[in-house]
Amino acid sequence: MTDAALVAEIDLRAARMRLSIIEMIAEAGSGHPGGSLSAADIVATLYFGVMQYDPRWPVWPGRDRFVLSKGHAAPVLYAALADAGYFGRDHLKTLRKLGSILQGHPDCLKCPGVEVSTGSLGQGLAIANGIALGLRMDGLPAHVYCLLGDGELQEGEVWEAAMFAPHHGLDNVVAIIDHNGLQIDGACSEVMCLGGVAEKFDAFGWEVRETGGHDVADLIEAISAPPATPGVPVAVVAYTVKGKGVSFMEGDAGWHGKAPNAEQTATALAELSEAVDRAVEAAKGGAR
Repeated sequence: MTDAALVAEIDLRAARMRLSIIEMIAEAGSGHPGGSLSAADIVATLYFGVMQYDPRWPVWPGRDRFVLSKGHAAPVLYAALADAGYFGRDHLKTLRKLGSILQGHPDCLKCPGVEVSTGSLGQGLAIANGIALGLRMDGLPAHVYCLLGDGELQEGEVWEAAMFAPHHGLDNVVAIIDHNGLQIDGACSEVMCLGGVAEKFDAFGWEVRETGGHDVADLIEAISAPPATPGVPVAVVAYTVKGKGVSFMEGDAGWHGKAPNAEQTATALAELSEAVDRAVEAAKGGAR
């Protein structure tokens, strides 16, 4: 597959994932669309362009691990896992329902492919570090990819973990920040200003890469390229749009954690279906 074909395929996967996200949340009547939509290109790039795994053997020791630190964005992870073949797509309609494998936040005891139960913000990077250290001690070459929200960076544990990884030379961990500038209470800059996120990770000893969070070609390079210096972990600051793909949700913090009504759902699904159609045509062209 050519590079152009791979990018087009991932774009298509992301478009389908966005459609699934809205379908899931609308069916459940609750959930977090904004941050799920903003992360779709990042998660699609990981699962369909970067990571090594086997959905037929979810606990394969040599697999790369993904930690969704911003666990409220579970719909984007579930959409990717279904598309990757970890479970049937029929499960998507059971989001947040009693007894479902797809709980409101990821549950590693219920859902195949979920590495860590997350949802308490600020903990994911520390867990990813522990997994990465364990992999190194076991002599396994796998990587750990941790997706954080930008509002989540207001948690102190994130910065303890940011000190830990360079100190222990964990160049097998990659932290990816979904930097959409919004959190549940409004703009991150107003709730508690993050300052320069890239500069902060750089000061803590990470190799920092800034990229557009909706540009798949750039994401592949930023996430998959090895660090320039062995022993240095990589932090990818991916600039995104909250609610990406649904016109009335884009850039609106109000869509952090609520489901659309019937009329809004119809509008969103129509827009996303058109995006899927465009991505299908682009994928056909990229495959030539």
